[in-house]
Amino acid sequence: MSKPAKQSALTELQKLTAQSIVNIFETGRSLGDYGKVTLLPGDPGHLTYGRSQTTLASGNLHLLIRAYCDAPDAIHADQLRPYLERLAARDLSLDTDLALKRLLRESGDDLVMHTTQDAFFDRVYWMPAQSTAAAVRLSTALGAAVVYDSTVHGSWGTVRDLTARAHGNVDQIGENAWIQRYVETRRSWLANHPKSILHATVYRMNSFAGLISEEKWNLELPIVVRGIRIDEDTFAPPVRASAADETDRVLKLESPFMVGDDVRAIQQALQDKGLPGNIDGIYGPLTEARVRQFQLQSGLRADGIAGPATKAALGL
Repeated sequence: MSKPAKQSALTELQKLTAQSIVNIFETGRSLGDYGKVTLLPGDPGHLTYGRSQTTLASGNLHLLIRAYCDAPDAIHADQLRPYLERLAARDLSLDTDLALKRLLRESGDDLVMHTTQDAFFDRVYWMPAQSTAAAVRLSTALGAAVVYDSTVHGSWGTVRDLTARAHGNVDQIGENAWIQRYVETRRSWLANHPKSILHATVYRMNSFAGLISEEKWNLELPIVVRGIRIDEDTFAPPVRASAADETDRVLKLESPFMVGDDVRAIQQALQDKGLPGNIDGIYGPLTEARVRQFQLQSGLRADGIAGPATKAALGL
């Protein structure tokens, strides 16, 4: 097996790749599912939530939701704040609180929750994992990802010690060999754990074993984890530009009056429907009155506003 390239620090792309691997393990999505709520029978963590599936039983779910509620402009803060005391007390009856689960899912669509989770999981999982990796003298991106996964999943220290007792430390056998032995040891530990729910999680170590066999020590892209491809396009910011043009705007009476060819089109369509008037491209009181009259005749809400429904009824 080739000698891994040593690195003083991970690049941002390597960090995102390592986190994406664990996101796939946790939520099935490379960028994570910020609104994912999970409750598995027999899971000692009980209710789990978010991109990295933090748990009620650990107390971290309380810390995450408190951070969200404290963030400016958090859409669901007022609704979630009454739950903070019960979250802090690790009230296990929250496992079956349907209103809380609904709120958590809805909060996952709030960009404030996205930024809150990113910062929270960096602080609670990523940064400690990188300190831990450095402490045992792991320097590769793949090594960092393995430690990060065990930090999120739990029991890093237990399996680290099992590996060291059976095979030695990193300085004794080398980083590549140690990571491989750790992955093998953890797979066996998960497969034979007294908590049978952990048996099914061996796929995590199977995935890392595959990356080791491909010698992806620096997490060179592309990689495939559980059938999901991770490449540089995975991290490209989404383009949210609207394809609508100015003729798609909602027309209404305001000061100053709205003007334009879209107003002229409305006026022409009203005339074609038997409601004559000026076709001057100015949305004034007379045009608004004609729109109201058309809306009444068409069974629409008579508010004088030419939005999508009114335009569609006019054939625009």
